[in-house]
Amino acid sequence: MNRRKFLQKASLLSFSLLFPGLQGWALSGGSKIPGSKKLLVIFLRGAVDGLNVVIPYADSRYFELRPSIAIAAPGVQGGALDLDGRFALNPALAPLLPAWKDRSMAFVHCCGSPDPSRSHFDAQDYMETGTPGSKMASTGWMNRLLEVLPDNHSALQAVNFGPTQARILEGPRSVASVQVGPGGVNKMPVDMPVIARSFEQLYSSGNDSMSRAFAEGMEARRKIMGEMDQEMVKASRGAPLPGSARNFGKQISRLFSRDQTIQLAFLALGGFDTHVNQGSSTGQLANHLTAVGEGLAEFIAGLGPVYKDTAIVVLSEFGRTVRENGNGGTDHGHGNVMWLFGGAVQGGKIFGHFPGLSDGDLFEGRDLPVTTDFRAVLSEVLVSHFEVTDSGLNKIFPGFKNSRLGALSVMKS
Repeated sequence: MNRRKFLQKASLLSFSLLFPGLQGWALSGGSKIPGSKKLLVIFLRGAVDGLNVVIPYADSRYFELRPSIAIAAPGVQGGALDLDGRFALNPALAPLLPAWKDRSMAFVHCCGSPDPSRSHFDAQDYMETGTPGSKMASTGWMNRLLEVLPDNHSALQAVNFGPTQARILEGPRSVASVQVGPGGVNKMPVDMPVIARSFEQLYSSGNDSMSRAFAEGMEARRKIMGEMDQEMVKASRGAPLPGSARNFGKQISRLFSRDQTIQLAFLALGGFDTHVNQGSSTGQLANHLTAVGEGLAEFIAGLGPVYKDTAIVVLSEFGRTVRENGNGGTDHGHGNVMWLFGGAVQGGKIFGHFPGLSDGDLFEGRDLPVTTDFRAVLSEVLVSHFEVTDSGLNKIFPGFKNSRLGALSVMKS
């Protein structure tokens, strides 16, 4: 395909997302490849708190170490949704329960990168290049996957949903890019100008202790919010917040269903760096997870019969501390939970070794350990889903020896 045709195809893709009613017209010229396998990777930037996604409610230490942000046990109002008697799902992700019940959704706990970095930027790069601990890789593992897969000669074989090309798709193979929504940072009511002015009028005129405390508190909040906003924005790397991209499921499912030449897609969602006011079954994290859960459920429903040939992987750069901090949040951790969906997934199961939450079981006495390398899970998906060979895996994840999960297979044989 020459450059002009590629640009025409890419522009039609963007146009069809802005005007979904014209989707069929825009893509009607695309060739079809019946039975094409598809992969959607969703990256939750900022390090989502896996312990409040898949909750180990049978371990009493979970509630001891998280007195204000723990999700209540199943059966309690606002409590978690039981999965297997040991673990439960965040109630904000209730739209995903049907996928668990029909056994097309699974989780791998204590999963992540073996590199201990707690830097968002290094950890994201390592996970996107597939080379933990090494900054030498110049390409992303999804672009290397494109080189291993048969070229279907389509400009839409891989699509990046975001304002900029993601590291995971960088490389020699062409990738189409589409923006799904603007970014932003959530505010509290006191940060709204109208409410802030009302409080300022109430307390600014006096020199009493209450007025001084209010003025000092607001100044401290402005500084903290400015610093935290900057950190969250940086950790998100321009990725939109889930709430501003909550239609991603409908958008991507239309593309997957209508154009069989699309095989790979990547979407990054930001805002998961919850150092302050993380919340429990309601609050900041729950709001983000609600949008993610609704989007994924709409994506699965929109795929229809294409779902059986689609694999979905949701991951994040690392987990968060087991103990909550003094600001009602959590700090940068290590092990996390990976989410898996699709017709070929051995769903209805929690995979991975979860040692427990006693101090002796934690990484450096504070974090979940990584007992399953994220590359092992991805390798299993690529082999089972795309029939990638061992030599292909070596190209995608160079230097990774334990490239298969073996008996602990997350995919159907």
